Amino acid sequence: MFKTRLISGAVLTIILTGMLVFGGYVLSGMTLLLSLIAYRELMKTCKLSGYTKKQPENEGVSNALFCFSAMELIGYIGIIGYYLIMVFVDDRIYLLVALFGVLMAFMALYVLTFPKLNSRQIMMSFFNFIYGPIMLTFIYMTRCLPNGEYAVWMIFISSWICDTAAYCVGMLIGKHKLAPILSPKKSIEGAVGGVVGSALVGGLVSYFVFAPRIEMENVTLWFTIIAAVGAIISQIGDLAASGIKRNEEIKDYGKLIPGHGGVMDRFDSVIFTAPIIYFLTYLLLRG
Repeated sequence: MFKTRLISGAVLTIILTGMLVFGGYVLSGMTLLLSLIAYRELMKTCKLSGYTKKQPENEGVSNALFCFSAMELIGYIGIIGYYLIMVFVDDRIYLLVALFGVLMAFMALYVLTFPKLNSRQIMMSFFNFIYGPIMLTFIYMTRCLPNGEYAVWMIFISSWICDTAAYCVGMLIGKHKLAPILSPKKSIEGAVGGVVGSALVGGLVSYFVFAPRIEMENVTLWFTIIAAVGAIISQIGDLAASGIKRNEEIKDYGKLIPGHGGVMDRFDSVIFTAPIIYFLTYLLLRG
């Protein structure tokens, strides 16, 4: 299992590096694929992908299957439409229009099929649309900002470096439980170590790689702060994803990445970190 996890992690890192270096259509296309898969995983997790309840009448099963498929289809079309607007339309106000349009589409389905779908199912479908797919778009949008080609790396430094550092520190000196019911193995010491580790790596990468290329004062300081804040948020994302899996009584969101699980298992902290890195980059690194 460790060997499988290591190999798949290395392959994922190579693919990710290529995405971030090339940016543009390569990054947007790969992120779109991740978003579509993430939506599928979340809908399956919430038992909204296909019809799973037994019905005595075939007509009832057929109607329910249509409704569930329609919810998924709205999500997929909405994700693709959102990406097209994000990549090809400069005015970001149209992204809000897209969000509103997807919400209206879900509500129209709810009204037109009532009472075959309940309000929880509609709300969860829209939540799944936002939680994974739309949050992942901030990777691409961060890359598009001034100095974004550098800041986008902080998304993964503050997520995956934090996870590694928190694990190591927690194993060595962790004594106080961070969330004893939700994640018994995580410790406060590990959480602090994760933040410190991310800030340290973010600062070092900035000092040796980014700072010489950016004509701006206090670049290393800003990147260190960005990495530290991102690390705090990433741990909230990780715990939130764990909470959803516990509520839905599943071990992993999927099996796409050997040794890691699904897209949502590997990117659970990234989807929280990406938006905060985007906003901090916009505020601190515009020059």
